Amino acid sequence: MNTVLIEKGSCKMVAHRGVSGLELENTCAAFVAAGVKSYYGIETDVHVTSDGKYVIFHDDDMKRIAGVDLVIEKTDFERIRSVRLPDKDGETYRSDLIVPTLEDYIAVCRKYDKVAVLELKNYMEPRHVEAIASVVKKMGWFEKTTFISFCADNLIVLRKLYADASIQLLADKLDDSCFELMKKYRFDADLHGKFVTGETVSRLHAAGIKVNCWTIDDPNNAAELIAMGVDFITSNILE
Repeated sequence: MNTVLIEKGSCKMVAHRGVSGLELENTCAAFVAAGVKSYYGIETDVHVTSDGKYVIFHDDDMKRIAGVDLVIEKTDFERIRSVRLPDKDGETYRSDLIVPTLEDYIAVCRKYDKVAVLELKNYMEPRHVEAIASVVKKMGWFEKTTFISFCADNLIVLRKLYADASIQLLADKLDDSCFELMKKYRFDADLHGKFVTGETVSRLHAAGIKVNCWTIDDPNNAAELIAMGVDFITSNILE
């Protein structure tokens, strides 16, 4: 098993949930798999537990990944950490496959000198947005972290706290309201790749907005986006 190498030119590649095409998504194993390769960044998702801790997981609940009926944001940290995650085959269990903390993720990014692309999942109370940013800052990795979210409110809180933070607004596709938010708060764009066109890229670049595309696993699709001049591609397997 290996990643699929492509001609990326000046486009920067981001490992989606780590190299989730090789290792179980959003685990330290997936992050290390990205760390030892040529990726520019490692993307992941952070949730707030019921007792105010910050854990790395994509879904709102653990059913798909772990087969247990636990909602992340309604479950305490110790219970979540006690769950052993099955490997990608759904059958093999390894001691390194548990839900990481925010600190675990940043530590891997720092060790391998990768940009952390950190998605703030769901709406978060402003105090949690601030606390997550503080964790990253205390670990010395704030300048090498890009914060992303579908929830503009999270990102607005962050922008008001940190004028120079790297921030991308997630969206399925660019509409006028998203575009105005990006211009007003100096957000870059993180768009579903299948909706991105050359016109979209030109419009955003003309406004000084960088373009990230998710989640692109087909080399031909990637080649088309690279030809359009996108700045980043987020992928499970392309490198």
